[in-house]
Amino acid sequence: MSFRLHNTATRTVEEFVPLERGVVRMYVCGPNLYGPAHVGHGFSYAFFDVLRRYLEYRGHRVLHVQNFTDIEDRIIERATREGRGVAEIAQEYVDRFFREIDALGVRRADYYPRASETIPKIVEIIAGLIARGHAYRVNGDVYFRVSSFPRYLRLSGRSLEEMQAGARIDPDPRKEHPMDFVLWKAAKAGEPSWPSPWGPGRPGWHIECSAMILQYLGEQIDIHGGGEDLVFPHHENEVAQSEAFTGRMPFVRYWLHNALMKPPVGEEMHRHLGNFVSLQDALRQYSADAIRLFYLSAHYRTPVRWTDEALRASTRGLERLRTALTNAEEAIARTSDREDAGLTEPARRAREAFEAAMDDDVNTPQAVAALFTLAAEINRVADGALKGSGQGRAGLWVASDTLRDLAQVLGLSLQRPGVTARLVPALQAVLADVRTHAAELFPEPASTADPEHLIRTLLAGRERARARHAYDVADRVRARLGELGILVEDLPTGPRWRVASPDGREPSPDARQPRP
Repeated sequence: MSFRLHNTATRTVEEFVPLERGVVRMYVCGPNLYGPAHVGHGFSYAFFDVLRRYLEYRGHRVLHVQNFTDIEDRIIERATREGRGVAEIAQEYVDRFFREIDALGVRRADYYPRASETIPKIVEIIAGLIARGHAYRVNGDVYFRVSSFPRYLRLSGRSLEEMQAGARIDPDPRKEHPMDFVLWKAAKAGEPSWPSPWGPGRPGWHIECSAMILQYLGEQIDIHGGGEDLVFPHHENEVAQSEAFTGRMPFVRYWLHNALMKPPVGEEMHRHLGNFVSLQDALRQYSADAIRLFYLSAHYRTPVRWTDEALRASTRGLERLRTALTNAEEAIARTSDREDAGLTEPARRAREAFEAAMDDDVNTPQAVAALFTLAAEINRVADGALKGSGQGRAGLWVASDTLRDLAQVLGLSLQRPGVTARLVPALQAVLADVRTHAAELFPEPASTADPEHLIRTLLAGRERARARHAYDVADRVRARLGELGILVEDLPTGPRWRVASPDGREPSPDARQPRP
């Protein structure tokens, strides 16, 4: 089955065929550096990361470029308001952007050009547009002449008449047509500016992406992506200025636009409205895998609402996938049987279902469903092996490797959170608590600073309590560890523990104090 994508330009799902066999040139609109990224931005970053991963999974080499808008009205306004430099503010949010996408598991693009670093190419394009009759000068400003480009508004499916009657037109008597858009802005006092043939100034917003694409990827590219709010005017204007300059059509073969994230309350999440959940705060509250699984639970063209309830559900789903791998590892370690036990075929079916879903316009909900189906099969066989009534070591290897491989395509690490030194005081409090009830069962550990040693000490004492039928003490240990997000499972071979806070949140401070 061929790989198919929904093309905004044609409004149909089309077979994807790159310009150059085995190479995909992809440009994705990046952040405007006037403020922090929110979870809606994270949705877009994660989706295009998954797209890139899947293209590479299919054997393509992906040349990925994403821009930084580091000179724009809102950055200048913030710099003026705070008495800071534009470059200082931009760098602050560049650094934050990289910290957050790294934490989210988004692989970095090949290039991250900045608008301020692309001025020579921008000036070259504007000069070419003026020479070809597609742009004109007005008192140091330069505007694109939309009437010179018959294909204008084809991407968004609008008409000049419709737009002229709308409220989004910027009334400016200096324009030849109300829809003409700015390519170069004349310098104003106190604003950053660069020299140009039309006088000092700075680029308009739209021209930077055309310049970066031409400079880094060429006159035609395979995929251009971004949020659906960029279709008009940003991407529409990109098409006009790029094709008018090069004469090559189409400028972009496949336009991809993700739906916008909805806030917990309301219909639109925007930084300038202040109704957003920052990506930084989300990553503090939930694991990167849980956030990504939440993003993947809906098709990229379907709006989804950010809620704590939905994130907790994703965290529980993530735990099911992690548990399958943990159970498989445990079963493999505890059995010497090398028979398949019927897992190779479910692994093959899961891969086929996964690929069929991803080939169908990156249908991540169905792809995730394939992972859960395989996880259920792994749990079934591993449970039998752990209880001594099943076989299938070799099959468990194949199935768990398949689950990891497919999860990696979605950017899911499936790594369990480790227990950190942060929990040492809480674990010490639990040990002190149970020692007040049964000190003879819980001798002082050799180390009280190692969290894993403290957990092993507690579990060893719990086993002694169970052997003496002191089940109230054993249950107390298990419950207190559970409050810290440390789950204990009793297997025929002994207890097993793992870190897994059920709702994805940090344990509450109250959970770290001894109970009366």
